[in-house]
Amino acid sequence: MTNTDLRRADVAALIDHTLLKPEATRADAEATVAEAARLGVYAVCLAPSMLPIDTGDQRTCVVVGFPSGKHHSLVKAAEARLAVDSGAQEIDMVIDVGAAVDGRYDEVFSDILTVREAIGDSALLKVIIESAVLLERGGPDMVAEVCRRAEQAGAGMVKTSTGFHPAGGASVDAVRVMRGAVSPHIGVKASGGIRTAEAAAELIEAGATRLGLSSTAAVLEGFPE
Repeated sequence: MTNTDLRRADVAALIDHTLLKPEATRADAEATVAEAARLGVYAVCLAPSMLPIDTGDQRTCVVVGFPSGKHHSLVKAAEARLAVDSGAQEIDMVIDVGAAVDGRYDEVFSDILTVREAIGDSALLKVIIESAVLLERGGPDMVAEVCRRAEQAGAGMVKTSTGFHPAGGASVDAVRVMRGAVSPHIGVKASGGIRTAEAAAELIEAGATRLGLSSTAAVLEGFPE
């Protein structure tokens, strides 16, 4: 698709409507679910403490090891399993970014595999790599290697960012590298700092197959019906 091909419904079908603020309340989560239904997005992405929650026609996505990724792998696995047992259909886990920066890719692989095995085949596993940090510290090769390890460990999607790291969120450069590093059937989720239709369109064109947004309504407003 080019920018002129993108329509509001096309983009909505790629969006995880997201609420991950630490101060978010149960009422905020319910409002996010209602807005997701109104906008016709693909999924709702929430913190695990919000489960169980009925997201209706939208899939339920939950973050794990969020936002630092510094949790023990077994803790991430238990958190992911509990989330799936409580209704999550997708798990967005954060890797130990420091292990990646150190070049300890076997540990990154093991971390992801531990979560994959804990949830079995019952949920989609998306792996958050903090691409801005990896590009800064190790360049495209580091980003690509982490993505390859994620695929080998059973991830169904690789994701740019938590949106909480000061290094930044999604970028076109990161998405291009990530898309090129994994097989065609592996998704790429761009998340973090996407606030305009122009930014969303650029990321989709770069290869993003999913977008994590909190400013969903404003972004969709920029696309024609």
